[in-house]
Amino acid sequence: MRQHDFEDFDLFDDQPSRRQARSRRRGRFDEPEPTRSGRLTEAERVRLAKLRDDAYTENQLPDGADRWSTWDDAEHGPRPRPDWVVTELAAVDTDLGVLKTGKEADVHLLRRGLPGTPGTLLAAKRYRSDEHKLFHRDAGYLEGRRMRRSREMRAMTQRSAFGRNLIAEQWAVAEFAALSRLWTLGAPVPYPVQREGTELLLEFLGEDDGTAAPRLAQVRPDPDELKELWFQATAALELLASEGLAHGDLSAYNLLVHRGKLMVIDLPQVVDVVANPGGAEFLGRDVRNLAGWFHGRGLGEHVTRTGELLAELVSVAGLG
Repeated sequence: MRQHDFEDFDLFDDQPSRRQARSRRRGRFDEPEPTRSGRLTEAERVRLAKLRDDAYTENQLPDGADRWSTWDDAEHGPRPRPDWVVTELAAVDTDLGVLKTGKEADVHLLRRGLPGTPGTLLAAKRYRSDEHKLFHRDAGYLEGRRMRRSREMRAMTQRSAFGRNLIAEQWAVAEFAALSRLWTLGAPVPYPVQREGTELLLEFLGEDDGTAAPRLAQVRPDPDELKELWFQATAALELLASEGLAHGDLSAYNLLVHRGKLMVIDLPQVVDVVANPGGAEFLGRDVRNLAGWFHGRGLGEHVTRTGELLAELVSVAGLG
């Protein structure tokens, strides 16, 4: 992730403390100073302001939609864009319900389209911030993702409300960047449509009726299919390693089987194995977690050859 992604957050105003000092020197204590209970990221501040303005200026949404398209205010996915991506600003978004809940984020099914059209189904991944005091094992993943401003780093370390908001947005930025990079390389990941604040809109992997593709953990492949899925998984690992990356939390629960093809999801904690001191261990954990599931389904070590696979990944990543 680029270091400057969070350099524009200048939300710490020193003026109140300076006024307090002047008041004490002049003996004035009759005017109470404003108090603050938390901080918002700049993106969240802009988003809330837009929602407030829209409440005054917008007419009722058509077709029972939940909001107008947020495309104009968002960071967009890589080009060339798939032809199913809806970019018209007159489009509306309709929330169709929750697909998945997690410790750090929830995924909703969203339909985006022009009024009167079928639209396109998307997965809306929304990271939480203040609802949770800690993010799942985030201390190790944040190694190598240092910000230049010590105030932001201190807020994240102390898990203040502002710090948790920063962490949530950092995860969203990191996942969107990783998906954009990997999709461009041809990796089996969903297309990242856009990012706005802590929300990602992603290609929906599933059927037209809204049925999501199953996780690898949910499928019961026959021996030939099992072997084919293993080779697809190792090809994905090798592609990530060639870019100096590890998934960081790979398991049968964050791989989807979409029409016979294995797809990698949940990449907020993607690890730069060169910059992160524990990079090799993250590679090893991905291999062990994945191989363990395949071994449990009957695929032998003579096929997986996990020791050889890990050595190859370490070499490809430039660590060996």
